[in-house]
Amino acid sequence: MSAELQGIGMTSRRTRMRLVQRLREAGIESERVLEVIGQVPRHIFVDEALAHRAYEDTALPIGYGQTLSQPYIVARMTELLLRHEPGRVLELGTGSGYQTAVLAQLVREVYSVERIKPLQDKARERLRQLGLRNVMLKHADGGMGWPEQGPFDGILVTAAPNDVPAALLEQLADNGVLIAPVGESSQVLVEVVRRGDRYERRELEPVMFVPLLGGVVR
Repeated sequence: MSAELQGIGMTSRRTRMRLVQRLREAGIESERVLEVIGQVPRHIFVDEALAHRAYEDTALPIGYGQTLSQPYIVARMTELLLRHEPGRVLELGTGSGYQTAVLAQLVREVYSVERIKPLQDKARERLRQLGLRNVMLKHADGGMGWPEQGPFDGILVTAAPNDVPAALLEQLADNGVLIAPVGESSQVLVEVVRRGDRYERRELEPVMFVPLLGGVVR
């Protein structure tokens, strides 16, 4: 944990601890994940007008039709990923950078792709402010992943495709895991583990994410 991260948002520490307790009561079991959630200042990842709602267990708008995911979902997806002890993780949809910041505390390297340049620029500044130097950012169509940096031990998708793109499965290392919301009007959180040429898929729980879109916005 960087000195910058420890020093930011100390006034909201009690509020963050209440959020951590709610997540624990909701079923989040990983103490590593809960510790990081309790340390990352979520209020810097939203506009100032929404900062007072930053520690509610709810999704919040960040502009461009995108949202900052509900803390429970961030914790749940991160917890599922960590069960496979990934070193190098690909994140599709940097968004505000909050999920990125959580991951960066828990894995060796994070490669994060965002299609909307203004969101990526803000996320880059927040990650710099927090002193997180193990994150690589790319402005590109997230559905294609980041093949030149693969394979990845873990892939985390923060927007919902109709189904898991084959291009992402190809970027999974052997025994690597992909966590993604899948579906349109009805979505489910999916875990896919690669076993050589086979992919073991498991459906976990209902979720609601913005759709995974193609193309880039500058």
